[in-house]
Amino acid sequence: MPPLEPPAPDRTARVRRVLVAILVANLAVLGARLLIGIVAGSMAILGGALDAAVDALNNILALAVVRLASKEPDEDHPYGHGKFETLGALAIVGFLSITCFELVRGSVNQLLAGPRPVAVTDLQLAVLAGTLGANGLVAWTERRAGAALGSELLLVDAAHTRADVFITVGVLGGVLFARQGVWWVDPAVAIAVAVAIVRIAYRIVVRTVPVLVDQQAVPTSSIQETARAVAGVKGAYGIRSRGPTDMRYAEVTIAVDRNANVETAHVIADQVEERLKRDLQLHEVTVHIEPC
Repeated sequence: MPPLEPPAPDRTARVRRVLVAILVANLAVLGARLLIGIVAGSMAILGGALDAAVDALNNILALAVVRLASKEPDEDHPYGHGKFETLGALAIVGFLSITCFELVRGSVNQLLAGPRPVAVTDLQLAVLAGTLGANGLVAWTERRAGAALGSELLLVDAAHTRADVFITVGVLGGVLFARQGVWWVDPAVAIAVAVAIVRIAYRIVVRTVPVLVDQQAVPTSSIQETARAVAGVKGAYGIRSRGPTDMRYAEVTIAVDRNANVETAHVIADQVEERLKRDLQLHEVTVHIEPC
């Protein structure tokens, strides 16, 4: 049967390659938006640039985190370093919070200051539209790679990049209105972008906090039914599970015939462990044995 996931070193290398490619794309988008935003004096475009800057920082952070998370278990971290990847995903919320604060502050100041011209040329508008296509391609690529590699960090960042697509659409709309003299739409769109970023941050928190606090990763009934399907298992209880999608751990106690010898009981336990890993895609399973 083929393995459920690539070997750790290969998986780590592939995740890094994806992150490096995404980082290059995000830096290009950042440069384009920042230059156009400064030249045109558009808060909405600068808001899009701030969002792209967060994306780039996320990628740099992710590269460091993935390197740390790929280390083998040691005496101080017997369950491995996988949670560092989840912790890195949660750290993205911090960057997003800074982005929102700066964006809202600048937009409110512009609204209070009154009309301000926004001059965006057709060429600059075309470049902004190009960044929209880049966001869409990055989101699709990262989500596909995250699902294939079982990377929590890639999936979280892909969700953020998908939101960037809608943010960029809003920015383009704000710029088009501003070109027609409706100046207040530009800062208003920037505030709307900040609200969208807050929603992204909330989804990240909802996804990562349960992993960090060891919330149940697999329904108890699923583990129980799978374990009891193994011949020789009379019951399954004392069930626990935790961990992110790509690194889930479980513990279960099985009851076997009290007359079974030690060797037979251990064979049954090994079969339970193998089936749980295969059917429920668990990384590691601890099986305790008790006489029925």
